[in-house]
Order: sequence, then structure tokens, then C-alpha cells
Amino acid sequence: GDDNSGRKVITFSCCRMPPSHQLNHTRLLEYLKYTLDQYVENDYTVVYFHYGLKSLNKPSLKWLQTAYKEFDRKYVSKIFVLPSMIFKSLLTISFSFPRYKKNLKALYVVHPTNFIKILWNIFKPLISHKFGKKITYLNYLSDLREHLKYDQLNIPQEVIRHDENLRGKQKGKLPPVVKVPPPRPPLPTQQFGVSLQYIKDKNKGELIPPVMKETVSYLKRKGLQVEGLFRRSASIQTIKDVQKLYNQGKSVNFDDYHDIHIPAVVLKTFLRELPQPLLTFESYDHILGITSVESSLRVTRCKQIIQGLPEHNYVVLKYLICFLHMVSQESIYNRMTASSLACVFGLNLIWPSKGAASLSALVPLNLFTELLIDFYTNIFNSRTVPGE
Repeated sequence: GDDNSGRKVITFSCCRMPPSHQLNHTRLLEYLKYTLDQYVENDYTVVYFHYGLKSLNKPSLKWLQTAYKEFDRKYVSKIFVLPSMIFKSLLTISFSFPRYKKNLKALYVVHPTNFIKILWNIFKPLISHKFGKKITYLNYLSDLREHLKYDQLNIPQEVIRHDENLRGKQKGKLPPVVKVPPPRPPLPTQQFGVSLQYIKDKNKGELIPPVMKETVSYLKRKGLQVEGLFRRSASIQTIKDVQKLYNQGKSVNFDDYHDIHIPAVVLKTFLRELPQPLLTFESYDHILGITSVESSLRVTRCKQIIQGLPEHNYVVLKYLICFLHMVSQESIYNRMTASSLACVFGLNLIWPSKGAASLSALVPLNLFTELLIDFYTNIFNSRTVPGE
């Protein structure tokens, strides 16, 4: 899923850890590294569910030392590490080594024990202030809603039950069911969280949504050679303010914000908040199959899938990919190759109809997006849509 700044979220659930004698800890280490490597080139967030870590499934101190040395050999660092089992290993990997700590913006520790809090207070003076600001303790699952898209998280039932028990103990009974008011109808000028068809109908039949046209146009003029374009986050409040202006039909002048990453984040946010992904739910399984296609035939297969999109989705996708192709052509300056852009945009273009995309789905989704960007001219050259 994503947090409220559009950063990717990695979750770690201790209750899913099997007994230590049944676990190949070498493979666990490789899995942690592989998972983080999917995201470390961009801003990301980690959510750590502490419930379920017991003496039976805690990794040994020897394994933690091995993990530390493994990362220390590859990413030299002298930052002190909290000595606390799984929590320690996550901090070791995520914070202590330049490659992983650079873009990690937040670590949420859910259901922390007093032991973790005590350890943190003991070693806090030895850790940089900037480092410490990245850690947030959350006593209840509901607290996560303030920071990220809670409904996208795949939270184990054991953690949910534990959370309910904690709330029950606090109040003497389970909390009452809160009635959620029905959602408000969208404004006539709404652009975020509504369908492409809705935006088209409210904008005199224009196929390209205004927010998309304006952000892309601005970035074409001033952002093509900006290093790390689309990798960086921006102020949450500023993004919300810009969204509000667009939804109210008011003009937005990005020069007023003096931050080229704001229109970039706004564009990603627009795509992510579409009720249905731009590539459509129907295409999801087809896209996952791209890795099973022979390498020489993958571009042709991409073209077939794209040809099957509804006309409106096709036009908007073509407009976006044309722009991303331009960005990739300036990669000598902006460091954003087609592969880098695919890692950023893959899950903003396509996601499953239920739940979040699995780790195994990232490879085909990103590969498909990379092919679209790299072979834009070939893939989009044979279909013309009226009004395009």
C-alpha cells in the first residue's frame, strides 16, 4: 500500500514468524534484503507489527550478528544499532546502512512492548536526532489511519484480535461500533478520487484530466533534467492543499510552491486515487503473465494488452507514457531510467481489485511498465482514438 505522502509501505508481522528451529534464517535475511531492494531507490515507509514475537520464534543473537556483518560489508556505516531482536534487525537493515536509510522516511512500531520503549530511551542519546524522528510508536491499529491507507494493509487476524483485546482491557469492554457517515457526493469540479469518465463529463468532453495536463506540462518545461524526479516526496499538507484547489476548480500555479517535486507527487497521487487503475482491473492478470512470455515477444504482448483497454484509458495512458518516455530520455541528468520510473509508477498504474499487490507481483508489474516506457513508439503507434 501507500502512506499519506504516496510512499510505498513495507510491513513486517512478527506473528508470522515460525519457530526458530523451523526457519532458514539465511533465506530470511535474503528476503528482507530483496524486499527492501524493491523500494530503497525511492522514499518508503516500514510498518512493524511487534505482536507475536516470542522466545520461540526470536532469531538468535548469532543470526543478528551475521545480519549486521552482511550489511556492514556492503554498506559501511558506524551508526549505533538498537540491540533488540527482530526490531534490531529491521533497524539495522533499514537505518544503519546508507543505501537503505537514505529514503526510509518513517518506521511505525505497532503494539510496542515496554521493553522496546525502555531500550529506545536508553540508547536514544547515542542516535542522531534525525534518526530518532523517523520512529513512531502506535498503541492501536486505528492510529495507523492518520499516517497511511489502512485498508490497503494486509494485517494478520492475530494482530487484529490482539488489538481488540487491548482496547477491551482499556475500557473494560470492546469499543462500540462507530457509524460511518455516507460519503459526500463529489463536487462538479472534483478531480481526485473520481473516475476518468466523471472528469471528462464535467470538463466539456476533454479526454486528458486537467490536473494531469497541468502537472505534465509544468514538468516538461521545468523538471525533465531534475535529478530524482518522481523519487522524492513532498509536504503532505501542501499536497492536500493543491488537491483541494483542484477539486474546487481553482487555478494552481506551481511556481508559487518553489518545489518541482510537488507537481510530480500530485500526478502520482491523482493516478493512485482513481477508483479503478488506469490499466484497469481486467488487465491485471494479463499483465502478471508478462514474465512467462518469451523475451523477444514481450513488446508484442504489451501492445496486445494495451490495445484491449477502453478508449479513454488508452488515450490517458498514451499521454502519460509519452511524457515518461521523455523523462527517461533525460536520464543522464535526472537519473530516472525507464526501469527507475517503472518502480515508481508500476503500482500507480495497476493494482488488484482486492487487497494490495503481492511481493511476487512487483516484478511483472514493473517489467510491464518499463516496457511501455522503453518501447513507447512501438507499442502506441497503431491505434488512433477520435478526439485524441
